[in-house]
Amino acid sequence: MRRSKGFAAALALSLALAGTGAGIGLGLAPPAAAVTPPVAFTADALPAWQPNGVVWALAEAGGQVFVGGTFSAVRPPAGGGGSEQPAVNFAALDAATGAPTACTLSFTVGSGSATVRALTLSPDKKTLYAGGYFGAVNGTPVSSLAAIDVASCTVKTSFRPAFAATVRALAVTADTVYAGGDFLTVAGRPRERFAAVDAADGTLRPFTADADEPGRAVEVTPDGNNVVLGGDFFTVNGTNTHALAVVNATSGALTKAYPGFIETNSVVKDIATDATGFYTANEGTGGGVFDGRIALNLGDLGQRWRDTCLGATQAVLPYQSVLYSASHAHDCSSVGEFPDGQRHHLLAQPTTGTGKLGWAPDTNDGIGEGIGPRVMTVGSKGGVQYLWVGGEFTTVNGAAQQSLTRFASTGDTGAPTVPVASAVGFKPGEVQVRWRTSLDLDDSALTYRIYRNGATTPIATVTADSLFFRRPQASWTDTTVTPGQTYTYRVTATDAAGNTSALSGPAGVTVPTSVDGYPNQVRTDGAQQYWRYDESALPFAADSSDGNQSGVHLNAPALRQTPGAVSGGSTAIGFNGTDTQVYGDKRQTVGSTYTIETWFRTNTTRGGKLFGFGSNQARGSNQYDKHLYMTNDGRLVYGVYTGATRTITTTGTYNDNQWHHAVATQGPGGMTLYVDGAQKGTLAVTTHENFAGYWHAGGDSLGGWPDRPTSEYWAGLLDETAVYPTVLSAAQVQHHYALATAPADSVVQVTAAEDTYANAGAPDGNYGTSGSLAVRGTSFYASYLRFNLPAAPAGTVLKSAVLAVKTNTMSGAGTTDTVSVVPVTGSWTEGGTTYNNRPGLGGPALGGFAGIPDGSAVHTTGLNTPTVAAALGGAYGLALSSTGTDALWLWSSEAQANEGTPQLTLTFGAP
Repeated sequence: MRRSKGFAAALALSLALAGTGAGIGLGLAPPAAAVTPPVAFTADALPAWQPNGVVWALAEAGGQVFVGGTFSAVRPPAGGGGSEQPAVNFAALDAATGAPTACTLSFTVGSGSATVRALTLSPDKKTLYAGGYFGAVNGTPVSSLAAIDVASCTVKTSFRPAFAATVRALAVTADTVYAGGDFLTVAGRPRERFAAVDAADGTLRPFTADADEPGRAVEVTPDGNNVVLGGDFFTVNGTNTHALAVVNATSGALTKAYPGFIETNSVVKDIATDATGFYTANEGTGGGVFDGRIALNLGDLGQRWRDTCLGATQAVLPYQSVLYSASHAHDCSSVGEFPDGQRHHLLAQPTTGTGKLGWAPDTNDGIGEGIGPRVMTVGSKGGVQYLWVGGEFTTVNGAAQQSLTRFASTGDTGAPTVPVASAVGFKPGEVQVRWRTSLDLDDSALTYRIYRNGATTPIATVTADSLFFRRPQASWTDTTVTPGQTYTYRVTATDAAGNTSALSGPAGVTVPTSVDGYPNQVRTDGAQQYWRYDESALPFAADSSDGNQSGVHLNAPALRQTPGAVSGGSTAIGFNGTDTQVYGDKRQTVGSTYTIETWFRTNTTRGGKLFGFGSNQARGSNQYDKHLYMTNDGRLVYGVYTGATRTITTTGTYNDNQWHHAVATQGPGGMTLYVDGAQKGTLAVTTHENFAGYWHAGGDSLGGWPDRPTSEYWAGLLDETAVYPTVLSAAQVQHHYALATAPADSVVQVTAAEDTYANAGAPDGNYGTSGSLAVRGTSFYASYLRFNLPAAPAGTVLKSAVLAVKTNTMSGAGTTDTVSVVPVTGSWTEGGTTYNNRPGLGGPALGGFAGIPDGSAVHTTGLNTPTVAAALGGAYGLALSSTGTDALWLWSSEAQANEGTPQLTLTFGAP
């Protein structure tokens, strides 16, 4: 929606091509590069000289971009050479460098503030027409409309129309200039808000299309037969047609009226055409407005589609089957996209529909009315196309740049954001690697490469789509893992141009030696969303189901809270009862049959929402039901909305700071609420509010609900939150509750307390502080490792022991020889061991490596479990030895790149 002036909010890659403007300190951009089709431009902002005011108009001819607005000077971009130059409401810039050309024109007026509001080129691009409010151009008298000879950059004195007020819009054919604006007369004759004059001398044409309110947009249809008018008006030539009309190009008589087509509190700010239709940019004021875009067909002048996003669209530009738009879109939920929230100022969508494409560079609102971008045009030079954007913004993609920016068709240099990855195993032989898809402002289709244990060659490649408002989880399952062994995974994202993100942080997992009962059952029972809250970093909440419906942490809830609700190593998440939550990353609808499940723990006396479905993400939802909340006195409520609130409320209270299990189902049999495996209530209600939205954990709106608590936000812990597309049976609910306390494997990782190696080539040398370890038979190297082993947890036994080591980065660090892991029989210390006093090596071997390839990576081997079990609770020494001649070089525990190695991973479980 439009913002009033009083409410306003108070890298660049460069192409230096031959021609005017070279040599002002701008660099040469790399050629090349792809963006995701059909988008034609990168989102990487190029440097351009910047006006000190507002840009209202843009036009392009012969490699020059003409800029009109309300400003007095232009200055170089940040880091560019040159100094500020006078530019009175007009500038001409080189399309390829963004630097001023030799063309300088001053648009002035005797009284008041001059401004240039419209620029357009004749079909042959030899004449530039400028409209606005001004009385002279370079001192030559004119009257709010002027013609400029492009080649000489001089005013055409033979063109002398006389407009009595501001001209806001222009369109031109070979012989006629059409104007829209605030005027009521032209050359002393009545012409209300729209008029046409001869393109050569400016004499008034018979064309009459009188409107009752200002004209803001005018465009000639490609066949030249009609003119499309846009503005604030309610009538044209006395006929009701609000904000939009099509008139005959010769007479101005109405061809098509649009009564009731656009809301009365909305106007048309811009119109653009292509070979198939015309497109409107719309702005509204107040509630119930239309702020988006409309596509209309040229054949029948009827609507093709309507994009009802909110956010004051100022400009539209169709180019190669894509409609680029300038607005401050903040709510596109009505077309199935992002909910009310952050403003997005530059968008792209196909000319055939409303769905947004993967192009979203951004500006801020800026100065003036705080609108942001207001106008766009495409310029070309040297075989490169440039999308120029003007307005009142002061930043582009977060960097300072005022009122003018540009984007090229080549030279995509922006890499995707770094993926946030995690990994988990639920049963032997499988690991789920998952990550939040990355953001790339000009590529929606990205390629992800998964690397295991530090290897330089990916183990898998996955492609996935993402947009700035839709970044779903992507995942891959590794089925080549060994139970009991620990693996680390890292992920990169690459765009169509080959720009690649940095590696994600390592995601480590120990593969279970037996089925992890609780999470495996949740998955088996068909959960389509399963948040376990085991993340160690913000803001990605992974989905452990196969539904890839991840969440986003808002305002930093407390991670890895222990103990969790279920046995094993899983952790919980903590919410502060004020503003923290997790919201779903994927917009969805909920069918008539579903189950929601979560564990909770709290001692709050202010209540709050545990889990529910709402229409927004980071802001409070306007629609909300299918939720579980707690009253101030600790009772649990399950509710849906059917036109009235329908709820089941427990009689017992659960704010006793103990873990409890809640399950709510709805289906053909109605609603049922379970707590701790027992049914607590039913209700014969089979419907709920049907809307698209997002799941929320830890808080969302509760206005209008019975026994509404003091807080809408949850103060306490949650764990194991799941959503199913089916109704769980009472037996399934009871089984989940029982599994939470069933014995589960636990994993302990122990890093070497001491490590060193002995070297026959330096018999008295000690390597206890070295960052490396070495193994070879001849000439002799042997590495020694000491681990302080824990005792087995009560009621468990050791089920597996795995040793992990990591080759270092020196050339040839791997070995083709077999490396054995053997017990150490003598005493030794990290700081005192040499070749001459090295301890003896025992047998038999506990494990081994049948050769290790070159390249820095983590490698693991299982060890003899009974032998390691016998050493639990004390210090245990191991040695790495070989009989061959090919040396193995490893990182020691002193090395920063060791990824925690050398390391023992011990898995304990029920006997």
